[in-house]
Amino acid sequence: MAESTTATAHSSHDGDGVTKRDFLTLVMGAGAAVGAGAVAWPLIDSMNPSKDVLALSSIEIDLKPIQAGQAITVMWRGKPTFVRHRTADEIKLAAKNDGLLDPATDKERVKAGKEQWLVVIGICTHLGCVPVGNKATDNRGEYGGWFCPCHGSQYDTSGRVRHGPAPANLPVPPYAFVSDTKIKIG
Repeated sequence: MAESTTATAHSSHDGDGVTKRDFLTLVMGAGAAVGAGAVAWPLIDSMNPSKDVLALSSIEIDLKPIQAGQAITVMWRGKPTFVRHRTADEIKLAAKNDGLLDPATDKERVKAGKEQWLVVIGICTHLGCVPVGNKATDNRGEYGGWFCPCHGSQYDTSGRVRHGPAPANLPVPPYAFVSDTKIKIG
């Protein structure tokens, strides 16, 4: 009889075969899942764009003050974006498609009927520097567009890479003309 009391003293089964250990395992597993979620949520949430970037998801730019031959830099989604009012000579230079490192025609990079306006993201595609060329006194390179002084990449008046280590053209952001004198980027 001593053997049967020892066996029943160590058994914690209730009638349907569930033990206290099963219950504790379930509670610990649920607690671990809640804890993992509590740790992961702030990490995942930190990867979302900040509120100041979301606020600039689209911007409108008045083109009236920009004279032919001038360019301005605006910030769009935290990136410098160049808006250039090209002269007739700059448009003629951009029409040349010879010697392109990243082939693209000027017509693919501007809006039809508004060829005098070029909008590109002003970040060099080599290592992320900001090229110079928006001021009249800046070095614009051999092709009259932009020059990246960090590694010598040169872009033409259509923002296409012509010389240097940059592998691609300056990207054209999504933009549209709201009126004849206003564009919306984004």
